[in-house]
Amino acid sequence: MTSKQPPLPARPARTALTRFPWHDFTMRFSSTPRGARLAHRLAGERLDAWGIPYGSDAHDALTLAVAELSSNAVRHGHSSGRDFRLRLCAEGTAIRIEVTDTRGDRLPHPAETVPTDHDGGRGLLLVTALADRWGWYPCADGPGKTVWAVLGVLPRPEQQVSGQ
Repeated sequence: MTSKQPPLPARPARTALTRFPWHDFTMRFSSTPRGARLAHRLAGERLDAWGIPYGSDAHDALTLAVAELSSNAVRHGHSSGRDFRLRLCAEGTAIRIEVTDTRGDRLPHPAETVPTDHDGGRGLLLVTALADRWGWYPCADGPGKTVWAVLGVLPRPEQQVSGQ
């Protein structure tokens, strides 16, 4: 005997972001390129669920920052058999991205110029350009470090177009 399932509720229409309530998302990923891609995809889905829609400038900037920080954790913070952790925190009109790896001996340095090689080195340069601020701190609960970035998701007053 089969029971009839009630229809799923319609997804609410998106309205202009003014403020969104506090949210928090944390997950561990394997310290592999595949883990970094999964972190990027899940962050995109989470941001969309929080009201930052796919295709918006804020969504694109945030997911690019997540991709770069996750990739750096895999490339420069990898320890065999250890995962990296992604945390997204939303409060008010900003998102904080934190990526924690287990290598405290390889610290991030701000990129001041575009690297001349074509095989990398642009991750923190992109994060610097996208984020309102970023930095790192050592892990209190074991080896490693956390690299963080904060990005505002609303245009600054000088960037707003009149009538919007």
